[in-house]
Amino acid sequence: MRDARQWKATLRAALSQALRAREADAVAVLRETLAAIDNAEAASLAAAPPVEHGVIAGGVAGLGAGEVPRLVLDAEAATAVVRREARERREAAALYASLGRHEEAGRLTRQHAVLDALLG
Repeated sequence: MRDARQWKATLRAALSQALRAREADAVAVLRETLAAIDNAEAASLAAAPPVEHGVIAGGVAGLGAGEVPRLVLDAEAATAVVRREARERREAAALYASLGRHEEAGRLTRQHAVLDALLG
């Protein structure tokens, strides 16, 4: 299994290839999956220091005192994000196909195939 750093490298390499090949569906899903991993790594608000009164509104005293480190996803969590993105596209494609929206279903199926190939 790949950790978040390895997933990002894999997705960026695939994105570079998709951009060169001008594969719009692949480019979209790869960018969206990279963003999903970044969002999963966002710092928790619970880790933020408490607001101090007497400083700029909503701030804390001291240079860098309000900074909170981003979360670090392990291999299992990072892979779960990619699997979730693939599953969402597969389910949405089935829904669009059942509604007779075959163009959208085809686009989502192609996006699912890109992630499925990366998941191996």
